[in-house]
Order: sequence, then structure tokens, then C-alpha cells
Amino acid sequence: MSIRNPKYDLALGENLRKVRTAKKLSRETLGAMAGVEPKQIYLIEVKGQSPTVATLVALALAMKLHPKKLLDFEFEFEE
Repeated sequence: MSIRNPKYDLALGENLRKVRTAKKLSRETLGAMAGVEPKQIYLIEVKGQSPTVATLVALALAMKLHPKKLLDFEFEFEE
């Protein structure tokens, strides 16, 4: 059994994009604020790359959010 779930990673990326765009931030602006490369944000949002906890925390804090907000989305886990 794999612990990786590409569908979950894509859903996380979609939530990050939703939160970022609601705050009217570009990837470049958020990246500069968080110390994260815009390409990394793109990979998380579009390609479903799984971010590290440190990256999630940096992105959340740059947007003045609790990190759990980036993990707060609906997702159906398959067994």
C-alpha cells in the first residue's frame, strides 16, 4: 500500500490556489513574501507536488493564516 495519494496532493494544490487567489496574490508575490520560489508554488498548485510542512507553514504565515487553513478542504479518501 502506498502512502502517497496523488488525488489528495492535487486537491491540496487546488485549495492553495483558491486561498491565494482569494487574497489576490500572484505566485510571484506570495513566493517573495514566503521565501518560496514561484515555480514551487506552481508545482504544488498545478502538478500536485507534495509540499513539505515547512513550505506549507511559510505559505500560510505569509498569507496571515493558520497553516491548518491550507489543509481545510473536502476530500473523499478511497480505501
